[in-house]
Amino acid sequence: MKAVVQRVNHAKISVKVPHYEAAIGAGYCVLLGIMEGDGEAQAQWIAKKLAHLRIFRDQDDKMNSSILDTQGEILLVSQFTLAGDCSKGNRPSFIQAAHPKIAEPLVKLVGELLQTLYKVPVKTGVFGAMMNIELSNDGPVTLILERD
Repeated sequence: MKAVVQRVNHAKISVKVPHYEAAIGAGYCVLLGIMEGDGEAQAQWIAKKLAHLRIFRDQDDKMNSSILDTQGEILLVSQFTLAGDCSKGNRPSFIQAAHPKIAEPLVKLVGELLQTLYKVPVKTGVFGAMMNIELSNDGPVTLILERD
């Protein structure tokens, strides 16, 4: 499982078909890629890491606060292209991406864990849809999380 985590001032996602929009204030925009072989253990690890990751500024202006401390929100977006392998040729190979029947429930599980276990408000994209994301990256702070 791979996640690109961007600390944001705000973020918005929109889908033309089916029509859908969601927006968050300060928090994370998380692009989540589910890899072949991923399961519940990886989903639990990613959710816990996102909830406890200390990349927000504290009262001393140090990156020492979590999304729990700041009461931020998460925009969680399924992103199968994170599984793309560009090591050979110029066209990415996506054979490491999990099948949608596996990936979609795991993306939902990460969102549910964040909301139920950690009480983090989560908005999502639309699985498999073409999505547009607008965001204001705060810092900028962008991290990549991976869990095999």
